[in-house]
Amino acid sequence: MRLFIAIPFEKEVRDRLTDLQETLKAGGIRGRFTPSENIHMTLAFIGDYADPDRILDIMETVPFRPFTLQPEGLQHFRDLYLLRVRENPALSSYVRRLRRALSDEEIPFDRKKFRPHITLARKVIMPEQGLRMPAMMPAGDAEVRRISLMRSDRGRHGMIYTDIGGVGDDRPY
Repeated sequence: MRLFIAIPFEKEVRDRLTDLQETLKAGGIRGRFTPSENIHMTLAFIGDYADPDRILDIMETVPFRPFTLQPEGLQHFRDLYLLRVRENPALSSYVRRLRRALSDEEIPFDRKKFRPHITLARKVIMPEQGLRMPAMMPAGDAEVRRISLMRSDRGRHGMIYTDIGGVGDDRPY
């Protein structure tokens, strides 16, 4: 089972990010845009792991308090288009404690340096004449009230992400 720990976003936030994706498309960017229901911020990518309950137990040991994310700007990186998120002490502290707890329990995860971002598109092709963007970007702040353990499955039309548990607010996203 392919797993990752992520911040899921409420529908209102996903709608704003989908609007931002539409602005990018109108500006000339082509690629595979993240479907609204899959928009998230990955905190720790675990990969294939057969015991999600063990990971959920570990997540329960890491104290979590809601915080707010603020967009910082857009970035074209390799073949990705990202929304960078401003450095946030609450987020950084949570990710550091989460990864330490995973490591202490010998749960394998991708140990790349955490750089807060939301992937808006993959396999991006930039317009030859340059990107045409409006002055204002419709993103806005996002309140984080839940951290989720997600399962990733390949579907007929792309990846399907399923929230299989987590910490924080249990209201539907």
